[in-house]
Amino acid sequence: MSDPVSAMGGQSYEGFAHVADAGLQGMITLRGDLGSAAIAKAVKAATGCALPAPRGIVTKGQAAVAWMSPDELLLLVPYAEAEATAAAVSAALAGEHVLVANVSDARALFRVSGAKADQVLAKLCPVDFARLPAGELRRTRAAQVAAALWRSAPDELSLICFRSVAGYVYDLLALSARTGSELTSA
Repeated sequence: MSDPVSAMGGQSYEGFAHVADAGLQGMITLRGDLGSAAIAKAVKAATGCALPAPRGIVTKGQAAVAWMSPDELLLLVPYAEAEATAAAVSAALAGEHVLVANVSDARALFRVSGAKADQVLAKLCPVDFARLPAGELRRTRAAQVAAALWRSAPDELSLICFRSVAGYVYDLLALSARTGSELTSA
């Protein structure tokens, strides 16, 4: 078996904002009735996080839980813990009508940071970044690609996309962060 590698092998670009492949990230899709007490309990036990509100993301240490749709969560855990976490959540929800899948190797995570990080993504996504608060997740498009994004720090945005389009997304982000292409302020 080959050693796991992130989609872009740790590549990064420095322009008016910093764009980086965030490296290996454990990601677990959980689909089911999000009103279920059993799901809330299993997620809390696995991540230490409560269930997020719609369009929310809750973070605790190296773990996070993102609301992806009315019946879907994305659990973010350290990559090395993803398989065991998925198995623990599956075991805790035995008998429940749920789907638990480790999708770590099917997704890519990028981080865009710097004082003008919003401008990089504003060129690509139909999102009003001035109104995107911490703790809110958006499922949107980055150019022609499905993506989810959120503020992971005051001057940092994280973006998840399918691994199959990671090269395209990285190139879009790097091009959008090119020095001299900053957006003018009104």
